[in-house]
Amino acid sequence: MPDALQLLQTRRSVKPMELTGPGPTRPEIDTLLAIASRVPDHGKLAPWRFIVFEGDARIAAGEAIASAFAADHSDATPDQIQFERKRLGRAPLVIAVVSRAAPHVKIPEWEQQLSAGASAMCLVLAAHAMGYAANWITEWYAYDRRVLEKLGVSPQERVAGFVHIGRAAKRPEDRERPLLDAIVTHFKS
Repeated sequence: MPDALQLLQTRRSVKPMELTGPGPTRPEIDTLLAIASRVPDHGKLAPWRFIVFEGDARIAAGEAIASAFAADHSDATPDQIQFERKRLGRAPLVIAVVSRAAPHVKIPEWEQQLSAGASAMCLVLAAHAMGYAANWITEWYAYDRRVLEKLGVSPQERVAGFVHIGRAAKRPEDRERPLLDAIVTHFKS
């Protein structure tokens, strides 16, 4: 396993269309999900859950996405609808992180939502540690209730993002992201 700091310094997002198979095995998926559930979780609420899309399930979910897209875009071309249909089929594995934040007497909803975001980031990091590439994205269909209903997401839940996982078809760009004064503030007393 790579050194933790090296792992964090070398992680890069890879476009879903640049992810290929083979994807993670069942034991690797179980490991990814176990790691994703080991995030800060004030009150041990587990304010998130996962929906795993692999194999034909990716294509079935794509049908819901394509249907909603076509309903909203009467002028859509067959190629555009087909592109939407294949959204979750671009990577061998897609895991939706669903935020189940709800009112609580002690833990604010925003804190529960951050826990779901931390879970998605842990999925990305765990995939990288296992030798896979990943991309965490939230696209239009993550907000479309028609699509979410077909994916089994209740009206009280929100999608924190879809994590696409696979092998990188090409080496991710190794660019440095310098710390900018605009994003780093030092508090001085």
